[in-house]
Amino acid sequence: MPGEAVMNTVNNVDPVKALKARLPVAVLDIFERSAARTYVSIDPAVVKDAAAFVFNELGARLIIITALETRAGMEILYHFSFDRLGRIVTLRAVVPMPEPQIDSITPIIDGAEYIEREITDLFGVKFVGHPNPVRFLLADDWPDGVYPYRKEYRGQYPYRTEEQLQQVRDDIRRKGTK
Repeated sequence: MPGEAVMNTVNNVDPVKALKARLPVAVLDIFERSAARTYVSIDPAVVKDAAAFVFNELGARLIIITALETRAGMEILYHFSFDRLGRIVTLRAVVPMPEPQIDSITPIIDGAEYIEREITDLFGVKFVGHPNPVRFLLADDWPDGVYPYRKEYRGQYPYRTEEQLQQVRDDIRRKGTK
């Protein structure tokens, strides 16, 4: 089996080099913040393959998934710990706005389920193939299409017209006074 050699030598393998060797076209950039912290930009189309390799074959532990809205798009950051190496490797995928979507890694890593649902509620990222894509944090009467951690919600990046944003703000105020 191809992954066995990697699993048997997990203590001696550089996870970033192993990832680049496994998915050479998908690795877009590598930024080493320190000897213990590396960010690997990957093509969003291969996030499931990259997560499966890092988790199943290299033996990393998923710490958390975070999201960050930037002018380039929505950054989805998958933070993995290689405990035996004392190293954290973050897979960074940028998906386009205003309707960001990326494959769910929940079918590979059960622990990603609630994190992906939280990111969906707060940022509006659709995780394609998520087994339970129901609302997680926001109230049932929270307006659809309104994501409180998006910059457009705070008026910084108007993906909606000003009239649409004003309507959203008015709807939220009305719900708060009931």
